[in-house]
Amino acid sequence: MANSTPHAAPNKPSFWNDPQKRGILIQALVLAAIFAFFAYIFHNTLSNYAQRGISTGFGFLSNSAGFGISQTLIPYQESDSYWQVFKVGLLNTLLVAGLGIVTATILGFIVGVARLSKNWLLSTSAAVYIETFRNIPVLLQIVFLYAVLLKVLPAAKDSFSFADAVFLNKRGFYIPEPIPQQGFDWTIWAFVLAIVIVLALRWIARKVQEKTGQQWPIFWIGLALIIGAPLLTYFITGRPLDWSFPELKGFNFQGGVRVIPELVVLWVALSIYTAAFIAEIVRSGIQSVSHGQTEAASALGLKHNQTLKLVVIPQAMRVIIPQLTSQYLNLTKNTSLATAIAYPDLVAVFAGTTLNQSGQAIEIIFMTMLFYLTVSLLISLFMNWYNAKMALVER
Repeated sequence: MANSTPHAAPNKPSFWNDPQKRGILIQALVLAAIFAFFAYIFHNTLSNYAQRGISTGFGFLSNSAGFGISQTLIPYQESDSYWQVFKVGLLNTLLVAGLGIVTATILGFIVGVARLSKNWLLSTSAAVYIETFRNIPVLLQIVFLYAVLLKVLPAAKDSFSFADAVFLNKRGFYIPEPIPQQGFDWTIWAFVLAIVIVLALRWIARKVQEKTGQQWPIFWIGLALIIGAPLLTYFITGRPLDWSFPELKGFNFQGGVRVIPELVVLWVALSIYTAAFIAEIVRSGIQSVSHGQTEAASALGLKHNQTLKLVVIPQAMRVIIPQLTSQYLNLTKNTSLATAIAYPDLVAVFAGTTLNQSGQAIEIIFMTMLFYLTVSLLISLFMNWYNAKMALVER
């Protein structure tokens, strides 16, 4: 006989004995405590600013800076505003970071491959390089290189010169400056068009190889197009390019392009230091590829360099890219060490000189941190996109 008595509804737990509601309450209390903590710090800071007569906000960015900067990629004068100083420091920082990432990557790949060479001298030299530079703090390397450079280089009047067009001394590296004339745009457009044609040929060559197995000599064709097309256009349009040569006048050089020693030292030191880490990343990535892949490539008749280029490196890149991202981020953040040798990066001219003059510590440090955060996130986004593009797609 079936039991017709209805089941009694379970009693609801009290508010405190309900794990879900109790968790929400605790999280809300923690958030409120964090908010109250930062509100107290913010209020206390504003009170201290008011007691010392310091105004808050970003209005100071329109004030005149009143100091010079040794290297600027955009027009700048001492009468320009602090906002212009921010842009000058930002571009100088991006210049060092960009140059460093390119050279550290190239040098790191070369040393990483050399580390696995069967040549004892080559592999040992690569190992010594890696163990030496990655175990010395990069700040010491920067200061050491700068001290050596200042000792070795002569004064301006005794400069090292090459063909009376290139000069090197303690004040910098001077090279001729190209000055485009009317009609030079055609040469630039020819260069852009050559790159587009090479990319199109590369795409067609890949499709042909997938269908027929035939390989086109696209490298030499592309190289000839990229060099030959702009050069031919340059001569056809009457060589519309003048040069400004550096010349010693008085105590300093006039004309040409000056590369300050601080930029060279920072660039070289960061590249050497970061390349030591990238070399180990490359070595571990190559060793992660199964030896059977190399044997299969040899069985197909591929040469050693073809095996490395077509079989090993593409597979190793899938392991290397996430670690490369970390090294690129480290190099970008290490550019802030430029202050040690007075290179005019963002930290030196904005978070240093500008902060000392204006006293707007919170605003300036906030803007500087926001810049590094933005650049780091952009690098991460690009490398994550590249990593997804290189990932093996399963069908």
